[in-house]
Amino acid sequence: MEKLDLVVKIGSMALIQKDENAIDYNIFQRLGGDLRPGMILVTSGATEIGRLDYLKRTGHELTGVTEQDKVDYSAQGQTILMNTYRQFIRPEYGIRQVLVEHIRKLLIRAAKQGTIPIVNYNDPVSDEEVRKMELASRRAEGVEVVECVDNDETAEVVAQLVGARNLILLTSTNGIYLDRNDPDTLVELVSGRDLAEVRARVTELMGHCSGASRTGANGARAKLAFAMRAVEHGTNVIIGHARYHITDLLAGRVPCTRLGVNVEKQA
Repeated sequence: MEKLDLVVKIGSMALIQKDENAIDYNIFQRLGGDLRPGMILVTSGATEIGRLDYLKRTGHELTGVTEQDKVDYSAQGQTILMNTYRQFIRPEYGIRQVLVEHIRKLLIRAAKQGTIPIVNYNDPVSDEEVRKMELASRRAEGVEVVECVDNDETAEVVAQLVGARNLILLTSTNGIYLDRNDPDTLVELVSGRDLAEVRARVTELMGHCSGASRTGANGARAKLAFAMRAVEHGTNVIIGHARYHITDLLAGRVPCTRLGVNVEKQA
């Protein structure tokens, strides 16, 4: 099976300046400059960026049903999200937006054609009822269906789909902490001689995890669970801050959390 080297996932809160209620264009510029054909980007952010844009234009937030508001925000933010990536990804590279349908051949083909696939689970058509109908239709056709909860899971599924050697989960922190309030407790390495040892370490580490970066996010425990699933399929995982370059995270030149079988701590 033909494989790709790297899947990168970035979370909503890593793309914004929370204190300013604004898009963090420095993050987009750094990430966009790092991306190359052969990489796949799984991005969150449409809903949060849409919320900020609506707030900026109207002076207030939506007050309807929460799930419907998320769909509306996402529809407003999707264009901004993709246009911002287009602004900062090198002009010689095309970009292709991949929504809902995660087709392996499309993702592999993009690398050969000099383009960068950008996958987003949280798109405007992800309304629960629409999603249920679509999944039921696909199952009726005999297609194997994986329903993703969020973009961490989407990234893990995509990494499995293309046989990625590495998966980077970009966040608004340096990785996983034993105590989220103590930066000195960053866990730099979660490894073992085999899957059983790694799984035991991940399970132990989950006991220290609580909270999430925003309402509706699944937090560090879920991130570790999806990371472990990627490791089980032969992918090494790095959880690190979006302010760092991809090359620095891969080389271990910056603080981060690394997961995998027989992964060594970087000097």
